[in-house]
Amino acid sequence: MPVETDGKNPIPTPESKHIGGSLLLWLLMLMFINLVFWAQPSQKRVPYSTFVSQVEAGKVIRAEIGTEKIRYELKPDANAQQSKIRPKEVYLTTPIPNDTELPKILRTHQVEYSASTANSAAWVWVLLSWVIPPVIFLSMLGFMFNRSGMDSPAALTIGKSKARIYAEGSTGVTFDDVAGVDEAKTELREIVDFLKNATKYVRLGAKIPKGVLLVGPPGTGKTLLAKAIAGEAGVPFFTISGSEFIELFVGIGAARVRDLFEQAKQKAPCIVFIDELDALGKSREGFGNMLGGNDEREQTLNQLLSEMDGFETNTGVIILAATNRPEVLDPALLRPGRFDRQIVVDRPDKIGREAILKIHAKNVKLGEDVDLAKLAARTPGFAGADLANLVNEAALLAARENHDAVTMQDLNEAVERVLTGLEKKSRVLNEVEKKTVAYHEVGHAIIAAITPGAGNVEKISIVPRGIAALGYTLQLPEEDRFLMTEDEIRGRIVTLLGGRAAEELIFGIISTGASDDIQKATDLAERFVTLYGMSAKLGPVAFEKIQQQFLNSLTNPRRAISEKIAEQIDQEVKEIIDGAHQLALVILQGNQELLQEVADILLEKEVLEGEELRSYLLQVKLPANMHEWLRTGKFAEVNMLISSHSS
Repeated sequence: MPVETDGKNPIPTPESKHIGGSLLLWLLMLMFINLVFWAQPSQKRVPYSTFVSQVEAGKVIRAEIGTEKIRYELKPDANAQQSKIRPKEVYLTTPIPNDTELPKILRTHQVEYSASTANSAAWVWVLLSWVIPPVIFLSMLGFMFNRSGMDSPAALTIGKSKARIYAEGSTGVTFDDVAGVDEAKTELREIVDFLKNATKYVRLGAKIPKGVLLVGPPGTGKTLLAKAIAGEAGVPFFTISGSEFIELFVGIGAARVRDLFEQAKQKAPCIVFIDELDALGKSREGFGNMLGGNDEREQTLNQLLSEMDGFETNTGVIILAATNRPEVLDPALLRPGRFDRQIVVDRPDKIGREAILKIHAKNVKLGEDVDLAKLAARTPGFAGADLANLVNEAALLAARENHDAVTMQDLNEAVERVLTGLEKKSRVLNEVEKKTVAYHEVGHAIIAAITPGAGNVEKISIVPRGIAALGYTLQLPEEDRFLMTEDEIRGRIVTLLGGRAAEELIFGIISTGASDDIQKATDLAERFVTLYGMSAKLGPVAFEKIQQQFLNSLTNPRRAISEKIAEQIDQEVKEIIDGAHQLALVILQGNQELLQEVADILLEKEVLEGEELRSYLLQVKLPANMHEWLRTGKFAEVNMLISSHSS
């Protein structure tokens, strides 16, 4: 038996208690099985007619007659096949109530009979059959609680908080492990400083915020910042997910909120971190009376509001929460006095990405050719989690190729894997498909080289990648951009339609390969009209509402509009797409020889990049008045371009 010693006497460990409990459980189960299968005498049920025939034949020696059944035994000579060691077999049959001749038959054949009396053994068995199963069930329940380390029944612990508590600095993460979010770190350092040097703020009458809400896109480091605060503050740190408060039964979530704050008050000063707050704090507006006052989520939210800023104050308890859906939170939760401060943790800029890459590359052996500044420039829009995954993918690629260190080529390949997916070498294209994909991708590249907002063309490939990409054109912006102008949006639409235009120009027929491009172009043109208010006909009117600002949602709800306005929107979108398609054809017609030359080289090499690709793209010719059309979008100028180029 495993034991621990205190120097003198052995102390049974919890493991030994579990072993003892399991032995008791098995003994109880064996007792129950014995009672069910072996404690009862052997009894065979026979038809009533058989019983009467055996009586008339003089085989029955004894009978016990009851209202529901008759027990009887046969004479020894009739039951000679039985062993003397085994107990006599007892036969059962069901009596017929109206058979008044039975007593006469029994007396005639000298059968000893009597009325049924209470059988003590049977009563004991019936009693045990009612007692033993609940005892076994309770024993199993207690055994499971002991195995899980629980000291009280579930009914008494279901309302307890499931928050995990970390001791001072035990998360192992500090602010030095977080980069790319300097403004958020500055705001949070103030909270840490208050917890360490409260007198500096109190003497001036300042109060620390009761709640701090971290908002931003997924993967930008909100939870990592919370871990850093726990590591820096030097106070107890409670962490729990918002979904852990919500249960099937009404009132449990509110009880858990109360228990959480009770524990926090006992550990004050401390920090309570609630991850994914939107699971708990969704707005109550719009539900009306459909859910009623007994809705579990609403009661839990009300309890949280009361605990954060109710009649009793929570001195020394700071609530830290994170969400990427702040637009759905209840207004009462966001008011001053509850979450006093909202900190945006956004995607990092180029300098921030470089700092993040340095942190994640600390434990990775990098080659001499690795330039993290160049890599940061190639990864616009990447969040902290994306960059961490990028470095890890590069390390895995280097190990797979048996490299001594992670090279720049491994990192560039990792960028492509993150953006476009894995290479599908098993997906073999026939000659027609391969040629179609080559012209399609070169068409994108030629137009992207001369249109604003398209970004630099870094690579063209006809190697299939990801789920459905048969080829791809890698475009990377020169710098981080936060605004787009009218001509840049039109330029992006033209670039998206360049692949379809190349197929149409070279083959005179189109394929399904442009379906994703058309979808993206249509979405961008629709937002151009309905969200950005750039339509000359409809003016600066927003016909869509922005939702999920941190989740990159492309499907925004449209406001209530008339059929006439909806028709005008559709017409405007179609005019933008048609104009962009015509301009793409004009550009490729003027560069048809270059299109064919680059496509032939791409078919031979499968990949074009670097200086070789740039040397070809520098030869692209610009049609006259192209930039004027991108700025105004007027069809007259597109027609002029077509006629002048044709002539």
